[in-house]
Amino acid sequence: MTIPIPHAINRRDDGLLIEWDDAGHQGWYTARELRLACPCAACVEEMTGRPLLQPAAVPADVRPVSLALVGAYGLKVQWSDGHSTGIYTFEQLRARCTCRLCAGAGVTPDTSPISRPSQSQ
Repeated sequence: MTIPIPHAINRRDDGLLIEWDDAGHQGWYTARELRLACPCAACVEEMTGRPLLQPAAVPADVRPVSLALVGAYGLKVQWSDGHSTGIYTFEQLRARCTCRLCAGAGVTPDTSPISRPSQSQ
């Protein structure tokens, strides 16, 4: 299965609007929910995938300060709380989509913390 990629990413104080390359697909990602889902090693236990980031530690008004593409697979966000080490893959972002198309298709968005890819032994 081909993973859709963003056609446009619009940063707002309250979140990100991602227009995906498949026709008519837009996803809205609230800033705080996305920050809480950070997949970096400081926010997610590396071996188990258990969330380490405490929701109370993330300000209610956290916002994305800047965005940077990472290769052809992901997005790095600099947050207003100073955090910037997480890379959100396009696959992970798409899995969290709550748009009409995903809701209409009966797709339940993934609202859990974004887990890191498993490492093969």
